[in-house]
Amino acid sequence: MRILVVNVNTTDSITQAIARQAQSVAAPGTEIVGLTPYFGAESVEGNFESYLAAIAVMDRVLAYDQPYDAVIQAGYGEHGREGLQELLNVPVVDITDAAASTAMFLGHAYSVVTTLDRTVPLIEDRLKLSGLYDRCASVRASGLAVLELEEDPQRAVESIVRQAELAVSQDKAEVICLGCGGMAGLDEQIRQRTGVPVVEGVTAAVTIAESLVRLGLSTSKVRTYATPRPKTIVGWPGRFGR
Repeated sequence: MRILVVNVNTTDSITQAIARQAQSVAAPGTEIVGLTPYFGAESVEGNFESYLAAIAVMDRVLAYDQPYDAVIQAGYGEHGREGLQELLNVPVVDITDAAASTAMFLGHAYSVVTTLDRTVPLIEDRLKLSGLYDRCASVRASGLAVLELEEDPQRAVESIVRQAELAVSQDKAEVICLGCGGMAGLDEQIRQRTGVPVVEGVTAAVTIAESLVRLGLSTSKVRTYATPRPKTIVGWPGRFGR
């Protein structure tokens, strides 16, 4: 089984970290391929960058010319999952949906701890669109930018733990979701510090994608995610259209 894990930003070191985390939980025989978009922002922290990333991720997947069995979009709260579901005939799993749905098996309510405060509304909106918001106790910001997570992992852990503890004590969360692909690999430290289950979206998405492939299931093409109607696409910005 081959699973594509697509970073939403253009920072290759983050792609590599995400791919390593994905491979760490993949079943024997599952190959993880990390992909970095050909264009876009070095980090995604707002609507403009998120919409740009949606196009860039679709472009990067379409340009991949080897067989694959599933795709993971490794951006928390980002746009684009629905477009991939229309374009592809294999399962598409977004780490936002994967983390939240997994958390709901583990406790009555979950909270998300993310990066900057400006990303909180985006995550709330994506959870509402996916039908996962009713069990969300809160979405809290650590105050760190995406690239700061990589620059100072220990500071990142401290900031995330602080907000996670407040989510548990004040918001009554019973499970914490790490709300950024760049937080991959920090879950065990935060679990030890907080004493509650901590769900990291990349690893959750891998296990869900593997399950869907083994069950022979993929996106319904009957209505909402039907294959796009044939049309001329003018000025496609990425490599696939060149």
